[in-house]
Amino acid sequence: MTDTENVPSAQSRSVTELVEDASAQITGLVRDEIRLAELEMRTKGQRFGRGAGLAGAGALLAWYGGGALVAAVVLALALAVPGWAAASIVGAVLLVAGALLALAGKKDVQQASPPLPSEAIAGVEADIRTVKEGRNQ
Repeated sequence: MTDTENVPSAQSRSVTELVEDASAQITGLVRDEIRLAELEMRTKGQRFGRGAGLAGAGALLAWYGGGALVAAVVLALALAVPGWAAASIVGAVLLVAGALLALAGKKDVQQASPPLPSEAIAGVEADIRTVKEGRNQ
């Protein structure tokens, strides 16, 4: 007797056995989709956090750059000495660095939005379509 003789064919299996198999497969599918959603949300959360941090750092540098430029204007108007030139250069560098960090942070935040597990949702929708198509046949 071979192993294939012990396995009942799909035609000889009862409806109860087929329903149990379908239930087990659906349960496994749901668990897999939940795991996918968790992974996707974790990834988006990390990207969102990094983007927010970069945007915050960019805003802080821009704030200091603005302060340095204000100090440069004050120094230029009050004394007309080389100190204003140095403050202008530092302020401009801080503003450029802040703008670059803020843009990088904005890009990360946009890529993380919307905070939904879109891949998992698409997978569930595909599964539902497949089940409906199988039921209609």
